[in-house]
Amino acid sequence: MITQDGLELYVERHGHDDAPLTVVLAHCWTADVADWHYQVRDLLSRYGHEIAVLTWDHRGHGRSARSPAASCTVADVARDMGDVIDAHAPTGALVVAGHSLGGMAMMSLAEQRPDLVERVLGAAFVATSSGHMDKVTLGMRELAPRVKAQVPRLLAARARLLSRRERRRTPRIERWVVNRFLFGEPLRPRDAGLVVDQIINCPPETMSGFYADFQTHERAAALAAYDGIPTVVLVGSEDLLTPLSHARRIAASVRGARLVVAPGAGHMLPLERDRLVSDALIELVDAALVATG
Repeated sequence: MITQDGLELYVERHGHDDAPLTVVLAHCWTADVADWHYQVRDLLSRYGHEIAVLTWDHRGHGRSARSPAASCTVADVARDMGDVIDAHAPTGALVVAGHSLGGMAMMSLAEQRPDLVERVLGAAFVATSSGHMDKVTLGMRELAPRVKAQVPRLLAARARLLSRRERRRTPRIERWVVNRFLFGEPLRPRDAGLVVDQIINCPPETMSGFYADFQTHERAAALAAYDGIPTVVLVGSEDLLTPLSHARRIAASVRGARLVVAPGAGHMLPLERDRLVSDALIELVDAALVATG
């Protein structure tokens, strides 16, 4: 499908067109639809075509079109999210989950499209943040202000200077970033390899544009739109990008939200703790199906 500013988005939809409930899964920064591949598997295994599952590659990610850095923002991803739902799940109840950037987009969606939030019967905020991203230290404290900004700049520089084939042949920097900052323990090599490849697929504008926008992301007030909606907030105890304090802030901002902490896990919860995330979604879907009769 084509966005309002003319970018082509890659979309995957599973399930019948007349499914009474659609699970909408928004992935994290520098990832793609495979961020949720375990959850898609588990949802389809449990429900078959009783529900629909909707995923897409965000602008500047995966198989979607490259985006100018100025349009690599949380607000633009939220606008795309609304358009994807309009096109592929125009009616019926929704269960919405967002990982990192995807969770931020859920907050911006509440600002832009309250009509869609009215259809939401379950929400999951996974390893994400409602603000204060400029204060994140990546676990390095004293060095953080100098070093933190260099990570996306280094990845962007490699994306400008080297082809994807060259970076796949020698992904030392990408592998270091993934192992050092994104995963906790235990680390499954196949999952880390997937994330390395997702990063390599991202153009430089995706690295620099979203990073700059994250520094001014502040949407705690928007979370009130999810008050009273069954909501779960998941975080890894060792998440360096969106740490536990950020998850607590989200949970405190949504009336009735439940906080779940995964011991030892890092930022990539849908991969690292796939069963935990799938079970949380299944719990929300079961409740939503009961509510829809």
